[in-house]
Amino acid sequence: MNLILDVLLQAWNLLLESSVFILFGLVVSGLLRVFLNPGAVAAHLGQGRFRSVLKASFLGIPIPLCSCGVLPAAAALKKQGANNGAVTAFLISTPESGVDSISITYALMDPIMTVMRPLAAFFTAVAAGFTENLLGRPDMSRPVIPDLSCPVDGCCDGVNCAPDVHRRHHGFGEKVVAGLRFAFTDVWGDLALWFLFGLLLSGAIGVLIPESLFSRYLGGGFSAMLIMLAMGIPIYICATASTPIAATLILQGVSPGAALVFLMAGPATNATSLTVLARVLGRRATMIYLTSIAVCAVAFGLLVDQIYNTLGISPQAVLGQAGETLPFGLELVAAMAILVLSIKPVFHHLRRWLPRLGATKPATQDRPSLPTAPPDHCAGGTCGCKQSHL
Repeated sequence: MNLILDVLLQAWNLLLESSVFILFGLVVSGLLRVFLNPGAVAAHLGQGRFRSVLKASFLGIPIPLCSCGVLPAAAALKKQGANNGAVTAFLISTPESGVDSISITYALMDPIMTVMRPLAAFFTAVAAGFTENLLGRPDMSRPVIPDLSCPVDGCCDGVNCAPDVHRRHHGFGEKVVAGLRFAFTDVWGDLALWFLFGLLLSGAIGVLIPESLFSRYLGGGFSAMLIMLAMGIPIYICATASTPIAATLILQGVSPGAALVFLMAGPATNATSLTVLARVLGRRATMIYLTSIAVCAVAFGLLVDQIYNTLGISPQAVLGQAGETLPFGLELVAAMAILVLSIKPVFHHLRRWLPRLGATKPATQDRPSLPTAPPDHCAGGTCGCKQSHL
């Protein structure tokens, strides 16, 4: 029982230190959603081998999407005319960074890691995008069809109404409210369970695993980078949830560079996303994607360790100093708000994943289902919907 309490206490302390910065990151992500239309930006991602990649890499940095959540967005960008290099760059920079993960990195780590994390994500995305577009010429004949629909509530498609009228559909206050609603429901709904799991895992690592074990094998050097790379590539973890784990690893003796490798490889790769990516962009682009992440992660990991050694900074000594500047009352209110906001999404995920105990089977379940008549808009079943029209 004492062991469980120690793990929960460790996780609670991490939540206190990071909660204010998480809320700040969520607010910014919501405002980006309503004031920066991703569909309109897509028009800039289909022209030029290099310019489009730079734009896509920069665009992906602040957007808080995980490696699975970014796939539909990337597929939409490709449909709207973005070339393969730009889509590859977006797929790397987006899950590796985000306003929420940057904020929590500042809270739980230090300014060096806060700067190096998005910087590494940007250069990795640029390297992968440039390589893809150099090996295969972008198809400039594909039309660019940006999504101009209203980002607030989809009240219009942005095409059949004049642009000046479209801009006046909603006032500033409505856009802010819609952005906050999107941040605290959609964005946090995708992150909540994984972030809380990351906190608990961080607490378990800090309590159960001795510091000497990490410092012996992951204290720095090329081999430590390869070990963290092998750990990070196959697992699924979002950028926000990976941050408290990386902070705990550093406290236990893992070098900052090795922790950065985990922060780059973990959120950007997993077995599921790589499989889907191969179908969306092809095998060559997937290999470029994975190779760029592996090479750049190790290179930036070694660079970060060299920076700490050159400056004579002990990463354990400076870790989490930003969070210590905030009043405890503010941290407590923010932490409670995070927990309250997490109740609904966590319950939703658990209901979807866990079997319903004691559920009674409906009487009609054993009866064979009868085919239904197609709706009026379905022409002989060619509408593409999943309903049977036999």
